[in-house]
Amino acid sequence: MDFSDREGFTEYLKEQKFEPKVVPWMVTWVAEFVKQLHSIKEWDRQFQQYYTQLKDRVEPWRVSQAAKSVQLYHTFRSRGSTVEAEREHLSWETAKDRARREIRRQGKSFQTEKTYLYWIERFSRRLARTLPEDCTSQHVKDFLTWLANERHVATATQNQAFNALLFLYRYVLGTAIRDLSAVPRARPGKRLPVVLEAEEISAILSKMRMPYRLMAALMYGSGIRLNECLALRHKDIDLANRVLTVRQGKGNKDRYTVLSSECAPLLKQQLDASRTVFARDRRANRPGVALPDALEAKYPSASSELGWFWVFPAPRESVDPRSGVARRHHVYSSSLQKVFKAACREGGITADAHLHSLRHSFATHLIEAGYDIRTVQELLGHHDVSTTMIYTHVSRRNKLGVVSPADSLRSGVYSAGSG
Repeated sequence: MDFSDREGFTEYLKEQKFEPKVVPWMVTWVAEFVKQLHSIKEWDRQFQQYYTQLKDRVEPWRVSQAAKSVQLYHTFRSRGSTVEAEREHLSWETAKDRARREIRRQGKSFQTEKTYLYWIERFSRRLARTLPEDCTSQHVKDFLTWLANERHVATATQNQAFNALLFLYRYVLGTAIRDLSAVPRARPGKRLPVVLEAEEISAILSKMRMPYRLMAALMYGSGIRLNECLALRHKDIDLANRVLTVRQGKGNKDRYTVLSSECAPLLKQQLDASRTVFARDRRANRPGVALPDALEAKYPSASSELGWFWVFPAPRESVDPRSGVARRHHVYSSSLQKVFKAACREGGITADAHLHSLRHSFATHLIEAGYDIRTVQELLGHHDVSTTMIYTHVSRRNKLGVVSPADSLRSGVYSAGSG
């Protein structure tokens, strides 16, 4: 029997969170078993034979690893057969619904859900007369080419669209996208991030009202992203040790970052105000806040505990778009963005500053203060240090304390009229 779906099985194992060093071994065990498998109908009998042979030639822990690998491959094949059956006569609406369910099953963020469904919707409109089961790799190539050549999208936007379609093909249509080498790539921009001086940031903060002033101050003082700031919960704040915990940041990673002493008094006031809202919600017996992933099912009472309550709760309840439950959410990003833009205008800031400029400023100012790049990388939560290195190019101050050799020349040699 042919092990033609080796690549797909490898991806499946990675999705199941097996260690990278273990995956090749698991694939090898399956390849060995499939090589001697003559028919799917004889799977159980031949697996018993294979299992017996292994016990005679390898260590017990390897036998267990091989058995688990083969069992997982059987599950993988069964899932693939189901997907193939479901592909037939699939409408775009059904495809989008299945993509939504799979996104949630994998625990991806709501922002990722909105982004993927947006691109799947645009793709489906582009292929109005083509059914999902008839989609091929060529359709993806044509769509990405159209984005680059006619819509002139940024590189990140084109990559975003590709990731959404890759998800659609892999988990809904049950097929792979092959050979995109000929697709024109959107040209990457070479713009440096906007960095504000400390005096400019002070001017902006002075024009902002609470709690928005504190939110902006945390973004600058801790280097956190907008959504990371909005999603802060009581248990994330450690005032005693001046540590802030970012949970499920970009890439679904947790990290620690510094908490400014200047923010501490305002943050304590905000925690007290938030605690008052929490107590009011509990007295009214309102539903608890949304929890990450499957925690709500695992710990039903956690959503009504103060530790999980928002540091910046919204003034009113709203309907959770995923569960349909009316509950207290955190402050919405658009509210903070509007206040920040107004403060920039009132503060006389001429730079094209956005909230993310506060994070850029945090990183750049740390590097200018002499902190090493690895420390800055950890505080920002960057996967690759090369991403952090951009801030060494943004810094406008003298690097490494280098003294120009011209400074050793005799005084007055550069004065006007000397010579």
